[in-house]
Order: sequence, then C-alpha cells, then structure tokens
Amino acid sequence: MPYVSLRHRVTDYAKWKRAVHAFGASRKASGETSFHVYRDRKSPNDLTVVCSWENASQMQKFIKSPELRKTMKAAGVVGKPVVQFFSKVEDLSVS
Repeated sequence: MPYVSLRHRVTDYAKWKRAVHAFGASRKASGETSFHVYRDRKSPNDLTVVCSWENASQMQKFIKSPELRKTMKAAGVVGKPVVQFFSKVEDLSVS
C-alpha cells in the first residue's frame, strides 16, 4: 500500500481541521484510505500528515492536483509542504 507524508505549518489548526473534513469526500473519491495527523508538541500548528492510498498513481495525481493546492491555501497552510512518498510500512511494535 502506498503512503504519503506531508509536513507543513498552518495558521489555525481548527480552521485547517474544518477544511480537512470538508474535503474528505474528494480525498476518498481519489483513492485515499486513511488520514492521520501528528502535531508538534511545542508548536501545535506544525503538522505531519500521513495518508495511505489504494494505489501510487492515484496518490501522486491527487498530491499534484490544483484542487488540493487551492484547498490547502484556503485552509491556512503556510509555505510549501515537504512531501515524501513511501511504499511499505513495517510494524515493529513490541507485543
């Protein structure tokens, strides 16, 4: 399963979260299967988002879409996000 990580800063977490929820149907229709948010402990408007997708081509098409850029700007994302693509997750948790 392919994954993408986006690291960015937002002006207002509550505003960003509302925009994420409003954009949920578009994300799902594009093949997204999960969306996890991690907030920096000292700077709660610094976010890391990790999403999984049905396939890599859908993921890359969505990440490059003008619709996503427009939505991120309206949601208060500051600057250009750092984007990383991953192809495998291994769970090394201790049982």
